[in-house]
Amino acid sequence: MHSDATPSSHDSHAEGHPLVGHLVPVSTLLLTGGALVALTVMTIAVHYVDLGEANIYIALVIAGIKATLVCLFFMHLRWDRPFNLLVLVAAMLFVVLMMSFSMMDVDANSYAFDKGNPKTVQTYLDQNAKFAPITSK
Repeated sequence: MHSDATPSSHDSHAEGHPLVGHLVPVSTLLLTGGALVALTVMTIAVHYVDLGEANIYIALVIAGIKATLVCLFFMHLRWDRPFNLLVLVAAMLFVVLMMSFSMMDVDANSYAFDKGNPKTVQTYLDQNAKFAPITSK
């Protein structure tokens, strides 16, 4: 009869230490790494496509997918207890909620942002420094 407390015969090469965790096939790790590289390339490609405000949302979705892949495969949550997966999902939902409130706050306070330089400063810049970086028309 085999007990969890006693090491099995295939653990003898590990100097008597029991096997802990889950062994993931190298092919799974390589596929996950390839997916992460592809998603990184996709994030960079989205940067060069002007979709307006949708760019930030697309980048955040891609980042969320990448974080999920890392947690599931590299942190072994796919094979762990369901409670740990529940904690991951709850944490990700909390982050989404926090970021949503932050984005709403930025939009709500947009009236307080400066709309350019004061008139006298802008006139001086237009006359003496036509390519100054802080200009607004």
